[in-house]
Amino acid sequence: MKIAPLILIPAIAFGEPSQLKDLVTLEGVRDNQLMGYGIVVGLAGTGDKQLTLFSTQSLTNMLRRMGVTVDPTQMQVRNMASVMVSANLPPFAQPGTRIDVTVSAIGDAKTLQGGVLLMTPLKAADGQTYAVAQGPVVTGGFVAGRGGNTQTVNHPTVGRTPEGAIVEKAPPSVEPANHFKLQLRQADFITAARVAEVLNKHFAAAVAHADNPAVIEVEIPPAYIKRAVEFVAELQELSMEPDRPARVVINERTGTIVIGKEVHISPVSIMHGSLTVEIRTKLEVSQPAPLSGGKTAVTPQTDVAAKEQKATNILLDKGATIDELVRALQGIGSTPRDVIQILQNLRAAGALDAAIEVI
Repeated sequence: MKIAPLILIPAIAFGEPSQLKDLVTLEGVRDNQLMGYGIVVGLAGTGDKQLTLFSTQSLTNMLRRMGVTVDPTQMQVRNMASVMVSANLPPFAQPGTRIDVTVSAIGDAKTLQGGVLLMTPLKAADGQTYAVAQGPVVTGGFVAGRGGNTQTVNHPTVGRTPEGAIVEKAPPSVEPANHFKLQLRQADFITAARVAEVLNKHFAAAVAHADNPAVIEVEIPPAYIKRAVEFVAELQELSMEPDRPARVVINERTGTIVIGKEVHISPVSIMHGSLTVEIRTKLEVSQPAPLSGGKTAVTPQTDVAAKEQKATNILLDKGATIDELVRALQGIGSTPRDVIQILQNLRAAGALDAAIEVI
């Protein structure tokens, strides 16, 4: 098995300030998911087959609304495909705003390449239509060839229509009133307390307090009552030091290790070696002489060999970081799997005060 090369990525250094807009969001100000059912036409024979009943029914219903009556059993739908259309409606989107949509085939169409999405209403969870999508579909893949000799690249049955939907109705959004709540992107007691402290210090008043590790309640000062937008804008520009927990993220499949730069390890002795056991089996054939009356026999010959490599030790100064440890392990030729095992053993031995997350 081929082992991926070790990729070491230092995390963001602790102590660097971040703007509040990167740490918190306003409660109620969020995207809304939209979805709709539509059809893509103009496909060069790569659409749904006649056995896809809902495609035939969709085309029949559309033509009927246009005054054309067609027998569904006499229709060929290979130049069209039934699709599901999805989009994210951003907060405070106004009627007339254009948003991107994703188009996904739900029938047995081979590709949506070259197709055009017809007018498709997009609805939210409340059943109301907030946008209408229409336009050419751009796919990130294609299908080449025909018959049994074809080549498929990426996923040609999923495409996008950039700015293909027009917002028809503004989504429900919570506008800042006399008070509002801030939500931390990552819940943390220390960070929540620091956000409230920074706000109270900047506005020289008790305008904020932390309700819990994820929510900070903010009261708009009297000077900003009629200027809530300016107050939120000024709030988001403030900088502070968030509390980032010590964490090591490991991806064993790709050999990637992401570590905090200031994660230290306690004094510990590390010895790491490997034991290799190799078993080989050879089949020897015994062939009797002609006209001897003997029979051909196959005899397995098994050889077992064991090889143990000499353990390698590493000496690091007191207060060494994981960054230095990993680089030292790289210097003696350790594989990504070796580094991952050593880090996990350090955590089990109590010499590593950081959480290890394996993804």
